Amino acid sequence: MKSFFFKTNELYFLTFLACVFLLCCAYYFEYVMGLAPCPLCITQRFFTLLVGITALIAALHQPANFLNKVYPFKIVLFSCAGAFFAGRMVWLQSLPEGQAPACGPSLEYILTSFPFMDAMTVLLKGNGDCAKVTWQFLNLSMPAWVLIAFIVFAVIGLAQLSRPKALPLTHTP
Repeated sequence: MKSFFFKTNELYFLTFLACVFLLCCAYYFEYVMGLAPCPLCITQRFFTLLVGITALIAALHQPANFLNKVYPFKIVLFSCAGAFFAGRMVWLQSLPEGQAPACGPSLEYILTSFPFMDAMTVLLKGNGDCAKVTWQFLNLSMPAWVLIAFIVFAVIGLAQLSRPKALPLTHTP
């Protein structure tokens, strides 16, 4: 009987391809459609990249030792961090008009001018640009779709973490 589930390395590779798709969409919206990303958008791209790179390395490495738990743990960790930033942006977009924070400086200025913890605080607050809904598909904004993707990535990572360790093959006469 054939199993419905993907093999571990196939699942990691599909996760990597999904991350590539998300990043390609982000750059399409930025460079073709002219939508400038806000600091929270850039932060979500960063965590998408981390999930994708981790998934690609896991797919190519096919670990059989303790690393078979390290890669999915990292995917869950990066996905939860990305989901936090995407969720923050979804929340900002749900605020009534006039309650969103004022527009702030660019991401480059924030990262070069502020100490790390202050920069993180500014990023977490978001700004007025983050509250604008510039594109929707099926009545969900871009950060809502990214939030869904991060949740799926985290579930995949948790499923990999809970997968039982493969037993070594033994030869029976």
